[in-house]
Order: sequence, then structure tokens, then C-alpha cells
Amino acid sequence: MSFNHSILAGTAMAALAVGATTVLAGPASAAPNTTAQKVCGSSYKTVNSAPVGTQGTVYLTYNASNGKNCVATIRTNPGTARDMGAWIYVSDTDEYAQDEGAYTSYAGPAYVQGKAHCVDWGGHIDNVYVYVTGSNCAALKEHRVTTVR
Repeated sequence: MSFNHSILAGTAMAALAVGATTVLAGPASAAPNTTAQKVCGSSYKTVNSAPVGTQGTVYLTYNASNGKNCVATIRTNPGTARDMGAWIYVSDTDEYAQDEGAYTSYAGPAYVQGKAHCVDWGGHIDNVYVYVTGSNCAALKEHRVTTVR
């Protein structure tokens, strides 16, 4: 009988050790701590996005009630401040907005009046830059470029 209790106790301890290791290991990567709607405003809806390599995503949002576009670059894994930026440009009106700096989670918001206009937009995290031109223009096809500098 004591033999069975020893095996049972050993198995329970092994299972406990594996469970503790799994709990302590945690996820391989953390989720972003914000959204484009938190950065730009709750009435802004995401209309386009582009990955910044594996480091994050640039989001283009639009507010139908005021006709404005907003752009924000959000890191996949927030942490130590890194060089980041978000920008947006309307060539028809020559309106431009940007936000750049050393940020822990996101760059932006940057707003322009975009109703009935094509927009060019993008962002960067460290040395990975994303440019999207001719975006959200009905029948026109947008052009995307990602560069590493």
C-alpha cells in the first residue's frame, strides 16, 4: 500500500512541477496594450493597416462623422522606448500630419481631413519603414513599400 502512495505522490509532484513551469514561462510575446481606436478616438474605425515587419502595425482609421483620417503605429510588444513614427498626407489638399519620437507602445495620433480624398500614410519602428500611397481611393490600386534602413 505504501508503494502505491509513493507512486501517487511522485506523479502528483511531477504534474505540479510541470504545471508550475508552464505558468511561470508565460506567453512568448505580449499583446499590444492599446488599439487604434484608443489612440485615435472611439468614433474612428480601422479602414486599412500595414505590418511594420514583425515589430508592429500601422493603422489607418476614419471618422465618418467629421471626415477625418487618423494614423497610428502600434508595437506588437510594448517595452523600452524605441524610435517610432506615424504620418499621413493628402496630396489634393497638401495637408500633412505626423508624430515621431521615442515611444514605449505607439506613435500617433496624426489627423488630416480625408473625406473624398486619397491618402498616403505610413509609419516606422526603429529602422523598418512602411509607406502606403494612393490608399482608400475607390477604384485606384494602392501601392505599398516596406524598407529597412
